[in-house]
Amino acid sequence: MSLRRERAKKASRSSNRPDEPRSPLPSAVQSLPQLCSAKPFLKTQGGQERDAALRHDLNATQKHVAFPRSTFLEFCRLSSTPIGGSAAIDLMAFVLLLLCVLAAAAAGGARAVEYEATNNALGTPGGNRFQAEVGLDYSRQVLADASAFTWDTFGQQNPADRKGGVDRVSLVVETMGGVAYAAGNRIHLSAGYVAGYGGDVRREVTGVLYHEVVHVWQWNGRGAAPGGLVEGIADYVRLKAGYAPSHWVKPGGGNRWDQGYDVTAHFLDYCNGVAGGGFVAALNRKLRDGYSDGFFVELLGKTVQQLWAEYKAKYGG
Repeated sequence: MSLRRERAKKASRSSNRPDEPRSPLPSAVQSLPQLCSAKPFLKTQGGQERDAALRHDLNATQKHVAFPRSTFLEFCRLSSTPIGGSAAIDLMAFVLLLLCVLAAAAAGGARAVEYEATNNALGTPGGNRFQAEVGLDYSRQVLADASAFTWDTFGQQNPADRKGGVDRVSLVVETMGGVAYAAGNRIHLSAGYVAGYGGDVRREVTGVLYHEVVHVWQWNGRGAAPGGLVEGIADYVRLKAGYAPSHWVKPGGGNRWDQGYDVTAHFLDYCNGVAGGGFVAALNRKLRDGYSDGFFVELLGKTVQQLWAEYKAKYGG
């Protein structure tokens, strides 16, 4: 199925679910017990008293917690009716049921990701430069921003669509060789690389972190995808975020489509243009369960070798 047909089919399915609830926020769920306090529900049958606090809390909660409009209206109807006897029991049961549903949904998908940064190289040239020119607070913010940008690039605004089991992303600056690498949800950055970098080290570290954060969230075909493609997707996200360094090859450069890093990043950018957008997101979804060169045919209608030849021809390669 082509990428355009896949997007059209997905849009059609979405249009048939107008009242589907979104994932609630834990903070809103935590506020719901206030709605279940004794006072709002212990109203006499003939009493004129209305608890304005109940309405205020309910309206505020509905703005932050997305549950079906019909549920919200039923809650409002019950809360505006003088309550006594079985009606009070009905409303209490309704509230408790709603609370359980929201709490379960929050536990299943809306848990916030935590971001941590540690500098274990203080006292070394690289560790000291990192502390002075980059900093831990800035690094934590980059981890959060890079995660959000990666989710947007992959079309994963819904937490349920993302790689599971990641509730924390951490950075450690340490004495080691190379530049950086990601192991699970933990990113390691070389203090030696920071010390020796000759340009704007803050911008360079930002770009490196964007690349490594992608590795935290992307799928790799259960280990079957070419390593060059995996690295190319990470550099593609870095490219689209605006952190490509000046030493990268220009579009059209390289010898193979899966050469990796900047070469493959530019090729994927070309493929994304052929698709009219959304190609890398669709490719990442397919990499969830395996890998095949046929993915390019399924998404773009051409083999990867055809696409590479056309890409090279476009840039005079």
